[in-house]
Amino acid sequence: MLKHIVMWKFADQAEGQDKAANLTQAKALLDGCANLVPGMGQLEVAIAAPGLECTYDLVLYSEFADRAALDAYQVHPTHAPVKTFLRSVVAARQCMDYET
Repeated sequence: MLKHIVMWKFADQAEGQDKAANLTQAKALLDGCANLVPGMGQLEVAIAAPGLECTYDLVLYSEFADRAALDAYQVHPTHAPVKTFLRSVVAARQCMDYET
């Protein structure tokens, strides 16, 4: 199994919206990517809780049967516009994939 984790720090303002609006939109877009390809398992998206000390604003945790499933997800037509939106509103991004 391959686990794919991505964290984003959002800009305070981008695309004519504030951080909270962009976070809400990004979460909805990412939630819509669940079960897109064969071999895709669990997908969780969470916005950081207010008041917690964190360095990132949004996290994605997802599981894939193998690298081929993750690769298929990355280029899926539903996922592509999500990546475009995130690039326009994000100040920093961290990603880690690991096998279990």
